[in-house]
Amino acid sequence: MAMKGAAVRAASVLLLAQVALAFTPSLLPTLRAAPALRPAVAPRGQTLPKLHTSLQATVSDKETAAETKKQPAPGRGVLKCKPIGVSFAAPEVRLSNEGMEKVVDTTSEWIRTRTGIEARHVLDGTEDVRSLAVRAAEGALESSGIKAEDIDMVIVATSSPEDLFGDAPSVAAAIGAKNAFAMDLTAACSGFLFSTVTAGQFLNNGAAKNALVVGADALSRWVNWEDRNTCVLFGDGAGAMVLTATETEEEAGLLGFEMHSDGNGYCNLKLPFTPEVDEIGEGVKVAQGTYSPISMVGKEVYKFATRDVPRVLEEALVNAGVDASEVDHLLLHQANIRIMEVVADRLGIPMEKVLHNLEEYGNTSAASIPICLAEAVASGKVKKGDVIACAGFGAGLSWGACILRWG
Repeated sequence: MAMKGAAVRAASVLLLAQVALAFTPSLLPTLRAAPALRPAVAPRGQTLPKLHTSLQATVSDKETAAETKKQPAPGRGVLKCKPIGVSFAAPEVRLSNEGMEKVVDTTSEWIRTRTGIEARHVLDGTEDVRSLAVRAAEGALESSGIKAEDIDMVIVATSSPEDLFGDAPSVAAAIGAKNAFAMDLTAACSGFLFSTVTAGQFLNNGAAKNALVVGADALSRWVNWEDRNTCVLFGDGAGAMVLTATETEEEAGLLGFEMHSDGNGYCNLKLPFTPEVDEIGEGVKVAQGTYSPISMVGKEVYKFATRDVPRVLEEALVNAGVDASEVDHLLLHQANIRIMEVVADRLGIPMEKVLHNLEEYGNTSAASIPICLAEAVASGKVKKGDVIACAGFGAGLSWGACILRWG
């Protein structure tokens, strides 16, 4: 009889828990994992109050762990600087999806439904990456009201420079930033995001007062035009943003950030050097050559982006002390509209808050975030004081996010 009574009491507890789950679905994983609720009969020597205490402890432990994960990362919060100007440049040659149908075995509908892309702009030899970067930089300076000679540092984020030794010094010289030091930063499609945070560190610690960050790429040079899975994705362009230091954190516009990389995923998106070995003397060989076309495992890159981009945005939001509901705009690297939809959904941000222009420019790598931001600012969609959650992700694999307050 004692065992029968215990079974009835255990069943009652389980029934109450199931009723509670109808109103508290978030407890489902906890209750499933709680050993106390698994048996139909209470174990000998263990009373029901102890089972209840065990459940409370399980819930409490998980809540504590969740709170621990939400703690801001040291040194990854607000940086005393703010963005004050932005502009972009794109090649005149526009290649529509209908035009792509004449290049490779594809259809406009196939490209659009899978990526959201309807056109891309490509260099035709009359311009180059450096000239696009210069045009974007000059526009950003005009937008910001800062003179070129007052720029202290220039970073050009690119994976396809005109000169493998770097384009940044020549870009700085071309715009008249004679007092700036300049450097290139290579992080593929994460490049502009990583460069913005890097510039922010110099501005935050007082080493610079004004910085110019440029994202510029021409990946149309490095695609296989017979591979419809990659050549339809990429376009060329450049975007630039001016940041200036602020006196206080309250005035700042770079509210928090987070960045990651994982070289184990390198094989899923790469543009590798292909050596050709030549003998230049007796017993002496050297490897020379060029780069192979872009290689991408699309399914793996998609899984990576939809898994890790929401996470890094959440980390950056925590570091910034900003809730997702306070975000005015979500600005992601312009790779694929389907990725944007998944990321927005997982953050609880409606699609009307998502900035995108990949339908016109395609994937412009390091240039995609500033190009999209420049258009949004110029159109009045992004206004002074708006909070923008930005994320870049791509080859490396690399990914990162920062929370900006415009102006």
